[in-house]
Amino acid sequence: MISLPDDFEKREEDLNKQIDKAVQDKNIASDKLVQTETNLHNIEKLEREAEQKVTSFREEMIKIDASLNLARTKIQNIEARVFEKLRINTDKLFEIVGFNEKNNLNVSIELLERTVQRLINERESLGAVNLRAEEEMKEMKEKIETMSSERIDLELAIEKLRTGIFELNKEGRQRLKDSFNDVNKNFKDLFQKLFEGGDAELKLVGSEDPLKAGLEVLASPPGKKMQLLSLLSGGEQALTAISLIFSVFLCNPAPICILDEVDAPLDDTNVGRFCDLLNKIVAETNTYFMVVTHHRLTMAKMDRLFGVTMEQKGISRLVSVNLEEANRIRDIT
Repeated sequence: MISLPDDFEKREEDLNKQIDKAVQDKNIASDKLVQTETNLHNIEKLEREAEQKVTSFREEMIKIDASLNLARTKIQNIEARVFEKLRINTDKLFEIVGFNEKNNLNVSIELLERTVQRLINERESLGAVNLRAEEEMKEMKEKIETMSSERIDLELAIEKLRTGIFELNKEGRQRLKDSFNDVNKNFKDLFQKLFEGGDAELKLVGSEDPLKAGLEVLASPPGKKMQLLSLLSGGEQALTAISLIFSVFLCNPAPICILDEVDAPLDDTNVGRFCDLLNKIVAETNTYFMVVTHHRLTMAKMDRLFGVTMEQKGISRLVSVNLEEANRIRDIT
């Protein structure tokens, strides 16, 4: 059993400990209270500042709203003026001056005013309104459609013509090659007959395309080297030319052929060769040759002579002699 004094001492000690702890808690609470009051003071200060800012923002917003309303009024007035003057909306005007929301160009009122004035001047320079503009536009569209259709037809026709030209050129090249080979063969044969030897040939020069190529005449009379026609003598040139003429003629003989003074540069021997060749061609082709000549040997080789005589001065008379019939009568008598 514990005595009462000891129990009181223990209780006193416990109470002292509780008092000390209470004092400590009071000090801590006092510190927290001071800190809280300080924070509250700061918060109240911030609240007052915020209220001042809100008040300032409200005043600024009122000013901005007033400016915005004024700007909207100005914009509406400008839109009305633009539409009244130009009959276009502001979006079209912004497009003309190069303004859009992406590049956010700073378009001034002065620039818009200048643009509007420029457009007004351009419109006035166009003159009076054409009341038939819509009808004329329809007519023009119809003409354009007609011309477009005709253009397509022309392009198709051009393409057909090009195809036809290509085919004609292709066929022409082949025919020219074939005819050239035939003429060249005849030319060699006739040249050797007239010159009793030698050689001659035709060459296409200047282009691989026969239709664009030039022609060279090469001849080699007996005892001479192959050379151009221009390097031969006058008589040799004449015989070579006769060979070339008849070589072309034999490829497509005509019913009638007129030879004008082709024997003029030839001597008697070559005239005889020329007449013999002419008789041979007549026998092969059944062609009637009319030879204009002053050479007596040539006249003697012909079947019929036609000439002009002047029995009286200033009076010409055409005469003809059938040598074939005369020779037949001579043989009979």
